Amino acid sequence: MQPLTILSIIVIYFGILILISRVVSKKDSSNDTFFKANKNSKWYLVAFGMIGTALSGVTFISVPGEVGSPNGEQFKYFQFILGNAIGFIIIAKVLLPLYYRLNLTSIYGYIEERLGYYSYKTSAMIFLISRTIGSAFRLYLVVIVLQRYVFDEFGIPFWVTVLISLLLIFAYTYKGGLKTIIITDTLQTFFLVSSVFFTIYFICDSLHLSLPEAFETVKKSNYSKIFFFEDFITSKYHFVKQILGGIFVTIAMVGLDQDLMQKNLSCKNIGEAQKNMFTFTGIFVIINLFFLGVGALLYIYANNNGISIPVDAMGKTRTDLLFPEIAFNHLTIIPSVIFLLGLTAATFATTDSALTALTTSFCVDFLGMDKEKNANKPNMVRTRHMVHVSFSLLMFLVIIIFNAINDSSVVSMIFRIASYTYGPLLGLYSFGLFMKNYAIKDKIVPFVCVASPLLTLLISLNSSLLFGDYVFDSELIIVNGLITFLLLLCISKKKTVSIG
Repeated sequence: MQPLTILSIIVIYFGILILISRVVSKKDSSNDTFFKANKNSKWYLVAFGMIGTALSGVTFISVPGEVGSPNGEQFKYFQFILGNAIGFIIIAKVLLPLYYRLNLTSIYGYIEERLGYYSYKTSAMIFLISRTIGSAFRLYLVVIVLQRYVFDEFGIPFWVTVLISLLLIFAYTYKGGLKTIIITDTLQTFFLVSSVFFTIYFICDSLHLSLPEAFETVKKSNYSKIFFFEDFITSKYHFVKQILGGIFVTIAMVGLDQDLMQKNLSCKNIGEAQKNMFTFTGIFVIINLFFLGVGALLYIYANNNGISIPVDAMGKTRTDLLFPEIAFNHLTIIPSVIFLLGLTAATFATTDSALTALTTSFCVDFLGMDKEKNANKPNMVRTRHMVHVSFSLLMFLVIIIFNAINDSSVVSMIFRIASYTYGPLLGLYSFGLFMKNYAIKDKIVPFVCVASPLLTLLISLNSSLLFGDYVFDSELIIVNGLITFLLLLCISKKKTVSIG
C-alpha cells in the first residue's frame, strides 16, 4: 500500500472522529460532561468501548509479534490474560461498589478519606506519572509504524509525526471529554475487533487454509503452547507467575487507575457498572486469544514466504514490526487497509482515553474542580483546556525521550515499568481496605511511595543472589505493593477506642 493512500485513510478516519466530537459536545462541553459524561452512559457502550482502551496498539502489534519470539514465548501471554480476567472480577465485586458508595469523580478521593491529604496527593501523582509514561509508550508503538511506512517516504522527521498524532487526538477530545470518548471508542473498538477477524480470514486465504484447517495448523505448530509449568525458579513464563502477575497488574492498572475506572463511574448505578465489567471481561479474553492466533498465523505465513523479522535502524530484530511488514508489503490492498484501521483504532482509543483521564485527575485532585466552591468560578473550562494541552505536550516529550533510549519490546517494557509505578498504589489501597483500625502518619507517605519502588528494584536486580536464581516477571508488582504495605504499617499505629 502506498504511503499517500495510508495517509489519506488516516485523515478520513480522524475527520470522522472530529465530526463525532463536534456533534456530541455541541450542546454541552461543561466540566461535568468532560469528567463524568453526566453519569448517563449506557453500560453496553462503555463495555464495548473499553475493549479498545484496554487493548491498545501493544496488543495489536507486540502480542502477535511475541508469539514467535526467539525467547520461545508462544501463547504464554494467555496465562497473563487469565489472570487479568480474575483481576477484572475482583474489581467489579470489591472496588466498584466502594467507588459508587462514595460517589467519586476521581477514585483517589477514597485515599483522602481513608488515609489523609498527603496520601491522596501522592496516589494521584503516582497515577499521573504512571499513565503518562504507559500511554506514551503505547502511542510510540503506532507512531514508529507510521513513521516507517508513511512519513519517512515524505521526509518528515519522527518528532513531527508524534506532534501530528497528538494534535489529532486533542482535536476531538478537548471539548466533550469522557462523553465524546465513550462514543468514539465504541467506533474504534468496532474497527479493532473487525480487523482481527478480517486479518485471520485474509491470512488463511493467502495460506489456502479453511478456518478449521487454520485452527489445526496453529494447534500443531511450534507457536501454540499456552501453559508453562517448567522451571518455576528461573522461568519468567511459569503459570503461577503469569496468573499472579495478571491479577495484580490488572487490579493496579485498571482498578486503581483513573482511566478505565472513569468510564465505569459514568454509568447510572453500580449494577450497570458491574454488568459492563463482566461483559467486558468475557470479550477481552476471547479477543486476546484471537490476537495470539493472528501471531501464529503471521509466523507461519512468514516462514512459508521467506519473510524475515524486520530490524530497526540500529539493526535490532523487532518482532512487533512483523505484522505491519506483512500487512503493508505482502498482502493485498483490502487487508492492508483493515490492518491500518485496526492499528489506528487500537492505539488512539487508548491515548484519547488516557489524556481525558489525566486531565480529569489533575483538575479534580489538584485543582479541586469537583468542589462546589469552585463550580461557579470563571474560566474553569478554559483552565481545563490548558491542562489538556499541557498533558499532550508532556506525552510528546516522553515519546521523544523513549524513542532515544528504547532497546526492547514495548509490551514487556510497559508491564515492567507498571510493576514499579503502580505498586505503591496497590499498597496504599490494600492498607486502606484491610487496616481500618490503624491511623497513618500521613506526611511520611510520599517518602514511602518513593522508597518502595527503589527497594523493589534492588530486589529485582539481586534476585538470583537473594532467592537462588529466582527470576521475577510481572509478579514483581506484588513485591512492590507488599513493601509499600509493610512500610505503611511501620509508620502507623492502632487507633484507640474510647469507652463511655
